[in-house]
Amino acid sequence: MESPLTPRAALDERICRLICPIASAMVGVCLTGIGLLHLGVASGRRAGVADDLLAIDSLLFLVATLTSYVALRGASHRRLHLMEQLADACFILAMLLLTAACFVITYALSA
Repeated sequence: MESPLTPRAALDERICRLICPIASAMVGVCLTGIGLLHLGVASGRRAGVADDLLAIDSLLFLVATLTSYVALRGASHRRLHLMEQLADACFILAMLLLTAACFVITYALSA
């Protein structure tokens, strides 16, 4: 018989349940940004590295989504913690990269 979840394991599962939908929505945000940048390029503006940053960013959000999903589907508490930590790290790194891409877009378009 499996023991009930400890408070720490329950917290990790709640975090994974939050990361999964938010990170997957952020993939859409990145793809929308790439699409808008390409529209800007078609009208004569330079995208520079912003679209590359957003493409890498969407992959990081995808990894965060998938690891969060795997953590929720796995039965092992050890796997839950490992996947949750990886999802957290990817999500935070992707958010930082998204912020950097926003700065690049802002200053590239205003120049």
